[in-house]
Amino acid sequence: MKIVYTIVGLTTGGAEIMLYRILSKINRERFIPHVVCLMDRGTLGDRIEALGIPVYTLGMKAGGVPTLNVIGKLVNIIREIKPDLIQGWMYHGNLAAQFVSLFAGKKVPVCWNIQGTVYSLNLEKKMTAAIIKISAYLSQFTSQVIHVSQVGKNQHEALGYDKNNGCVIYNTVDTSLFVPSETARAEIRSELGLPENSFLIGLVCRYHPMKDHANFLQAAALLLKEYPDLHFMLAGTGVVKENETLARTIEQLGISDRAHLLGERSDMPRVTAALDIASSASAYGEGCPLIVGEAMSCGVPCTVTDVGDSKGLVGNTGWVVPPKNPEALANAWKESIELGAEGREKLGKAARSRIIECFSLDSIVAEYEKLYETAMAK
Repeated sequence: MKIVYTIVGLTTGGAEIMLYRILSKINRERFIPHVVCLMDRGTLGDRIEALGIPVYTLGMKAGGVPTLNVIGKLVNIIREIKPDLIQGWMYHGNLAAQFVSLFAGKKVPVCWNIQGTVYSLNLEKKMTAAIIKISAYLSQFTSQVIHVSQVGKNQHEALGYDKNNGCVIYNTVDTSLFVPSETARAEIRSELGLPENSFLIGLVCRYHPMKDHANFLQAAALLLKEYPDLHFMLAGTGVVKENETLARTIEQLGISDRAHLLGERSDMPRVTAALDIASSASAYGEGCPLIVGEAMSCGVPCTVTDVGDSKGLVGNTGWVVPPKNPEALANAWKESIELGAEGREKLGKAARSRIIECFSLDSIVAEYEKLYETAMAK
């Protein structure tokens, strides 16, 4: 059964990595996947092709409206592949999937994947907000709308998304890749020029308003007043010294010697496993953040803001605090520090066990495969 996945870009983001993980494990004797990227190959295009999966790129400009040329290419690809199912990935990819299904030459089931939450349409870009509204009406024509969080499902249905075809399939972690590692701890500290026993708190995510890096940094400044020897590591696309807004915030808080910006990394299992505490400081928009699950899989206790399904992901293996509250975030870190190395290790083992039991890659991929089988059977 041929499946076409439509997505805007293939940069290194949680949603894009989730697609890659599904493609890496999907039953290739049963399904033949193709990926159509509206923009360019990004950082994941080659990795997907290395799996033996074709990747088509349409060359749409970032933030732009699809041109007739882009639309024509998309239609021609669908007519050439003749898919049995089209899977949209995130808002723009979902809309593209729904549109191009009209040109498949036969009735083709369309599934959507929604990675985020919508706490307010005012927090979204105007184009994205418009697509969310349009998609609410179009959702009745889809076979299945897959949400990665229960909070996201509830919010979208409150905006008018069809309540009869929505389901929740959580994002997942490759627990064989994200593992506890004393070697990684030593190597990353050496890379940063830190003593081996340095206490490291981390935030791993792209630079975006929803991720609220300022919240993380303000909490860091507060905690450093009581624990001046701590270090804070930030990694992700756009998390670099050349980011003037980020650099200015760090300088104004007076923590330049304690905040380490790593930018985008290709060795995330190492970076994540090096942490003593992992954080999600997001203000809005999160569905089921991969960075949290990856840290838990590495046996690293997590402190997260109560956005999306972060609370349900962590369970009783970490701390949950209100968003936009650096004092609460700093206090949660303090509790983790005071727990001691033995207490954090015990909590980290519980976190990894929780990920393996509830969010393993094989079980999540099996849910997608079952959903595809059901949609095509109809």
